[in-house]
Amino acid sequence: MVSAMVICRFVHFCVLLLMFGACAFRPLLLGAYPAIDIDRQLRKVKRGLAWLGLLSGVAWLLLTTHSMAGSWPETLEPATLWLVLGSTFFGQVWAFHLLFCVLLLIALYRPGRFYLVWTLSFLLLATLAPVGHGAMLDGWRGQLLMLNQLVHLVCVGTWVGGLMGLLLILVRPAGQAVSAVLQRFSNLGFVLVAGIILTGLINTRVLTGALWPTPLFEGFALILLIKVTLVGVMLLLALFNLLMSRAGHLAILRSSVALEWLFGLAAVAAVSLLGTLPPLVVR
Repeated sequence: MVSAMVICRFVHFCVLLLMFGACAFRPLLLGAYPAIDIDRQLRKVKRGLAWLGLLSGVAWLLLTTHSMAGSWPETLEPATLWLVLGSTFFGQVWAFHLLFCVLLLIALYRPGRFYLVWTLSFLLLATLAPVGHGAMLDGWRGQLLMLNQLVHLVCVGTWVGGLMGLLLILVRPAGQAVSAVLQRFSNLGFVLVAGIILTGLINTRVLTGALWPTPLFEGFALILLIKVTLVGVMLLLALFNLLMSRAGHLAILRSSVALEWLFGLAAVAAVSLLGTLPPLVVR
């Protein structure tokens, strides 16, 4: 059941991060560049992500309810589901989360709803932040931890989703506007990386009582180390991408951006596993 939850968390995290990043890609990176085919591709991608987000969100609810109920027949009882949704912190947050999933899906099939889609994708991240370690603390400390987690998710989503948008441009025959978009992405990347590192350090310090949990090669600390290593590799690839763009090596750039994107998804997988592990608190 733990492995099923890890997979479900991974799919749902990926979907929501990519959705938010895809929404941010057009105004932040493409700007006013006329790319009707890119917009059409992004719309199809976002619709697919929205369906997958709703399905994985429902699966997350069922798996969580099963962990409480202990059996699938009882889990699937409407009374049990309503009890979880109405009487637990997770359920109350997740009820809004699933509502936003449905509203997002509806908005994506209505023309001219870009800012509504972006707002709903942000609200989905906002209702994802309290789930997991964000609910460990009470009062204002818990609220600040959730806010910190939201900033972390926004930075990660913009980075990973931006890479997906870059790939959509790079697969075009002439790779139009790659240099300009990549330059904007590089400039924005400094802010995103700083946000990811700072919020990550805050999360670790609050949850474990130290800047880094111990022992280093066990459980939570080991997975955290893998995540940080993956992010470090992404940074190196980002610098390489900038060099390849300036040199005009689009074929190499395409492969490098795809590789960076895959490392980003691997880091999200590590986060999905981290959320199921207890932090090692240093005393």
